[in-house]
Amino acid sequence: MTTAVPEINPADPAVLHDPVGTYDRAREQSALAQMPIPGFGALWLVTRHEDARAMLADPRFELNSGSFMRPPGIPEHCLAYMRTMSEMDGPEHARLRRLVSPAFTPRRAAEFRPRIEPIVDALLDALPEHAEDGTVDLLAHFARPLPIDVICELVGIPEQARPSWREYGAAVVGGMGPAFVAAVPAIIEDAKAAVARRRAEPADDLLSDLLRVQAEDGDRLSDSELVTLAFHLVLAGQTPTNLIANGVEALLTHPDQLAALRADPTLAPRAVEELLRWCGPQLLATPRYALEDVEIDGVLVRKGEPVAAALVSANRDPRAFPEADRLDITRPGGQAAHLGFSHGPHFCLGASLARVETEVAITALLRRYPGLALGVAPEDLQRAPDGGTWRLAALPVTL
Repeated sequence: MTTAVPEINPADPAVLHDPVGTYDRAREQSALAQMPIPGFGALWLVTRHEDARAMLADPRFELNSGSFMRPPGIPEHCLAYMRTMSEMDGPEHARLRRLVSPAFTPRRAAEFRPRIEPIVDALLDALPEHAEDGTVDLLAHFARPLPIDVICELVGIPEQARPSWREYGAAVVGGMGPAFVAAVPAIIEDAKAAVARRRAEPADDLLSDLLRVQAEDGDRLSDSELVTLAFHLVLAGQTPTNLIANGVEALLTHPDQLAALRADPTLAPRAVEELLRWCGPQLLATPRYALEDVEIDGVLVRKGEPVAAALVSANRDPRAFPEADRLDITRPGGQAAHLGFSHGPHFCLGASLARVETEVAITALLRRYPGLALGVAPEDLQRAPDGGTWRLAALPVTL
């Protein structure tokens, strides 16, 4: 390895405690870094915005099954449903994405807002019931249950099944550990049940739309693909959990930004974009594999080597964003686009829904509880020890 290329150890306590500072230093040293991962080998990290954006759209880098490290212990009969759209490239990926994408356009997300608002309101109504010693864990009782309730509504998971899906959502957000592995068989069985129910009782939801597509042309979407899509969309729909929690923490620790948003709620869409850039939960994009030798800023990535965009450093790159380390919800448009939802063919399918959901959640929370404040000193907030996701273990607040 070239001596000029820094190394980032994801298990280093300093990295876990301050990923922004760690990746910032690596970015200013080199456009590439390396990360040793036990059982995976060395992973190249693209640290700068322009190079990361280019790599994510470059067909010389592909996603494949090696991009996803599945935890051990998943039953054999479940593995057929675990290969999701995220693992596909080329025509196979394009076919499935084309079938599902009409449900996730900005227009459809905006139309879905009236169905998100009552879900948010119900969770906000219940917050005082969860208070202990004057504080409420906003992660456990708002940010975590909200996305699973919203995506269940969109996909078409029946009301009576949603308590189980809340448990599945919590297992997913908690990382790919034993709780997730234990939940997989039940998730797949419940996805099968949801597909069967919507086949018998169509409604205004995504599963019903996909079943209509299948009925019109059965060659385009198999039964197993339908179950996998239901499974994947519900799990992928958990993205806003940590975004909402990180965003609320950021606003509560930046009183000027909080005051600006309270004074002008129309800033909410720009605030969501800035929070995605400044404290988005995903530190790294999913690794791609080089299909040939590729040079990035003078460093040779050889054929077959894995490469990931370091979103945490690309989104704070001063080459792309003036005063990149400053949280500014009034940041003007026309600047470089953040990579919080990735870029290229695998740009997050649910980005529009996540934006609307986060906007509704944060604005409703601030409106309902004008005295909202952290329940502990900022330095006492605990982060989960996760080398891939910047997330809180809890978010205690006073209402």
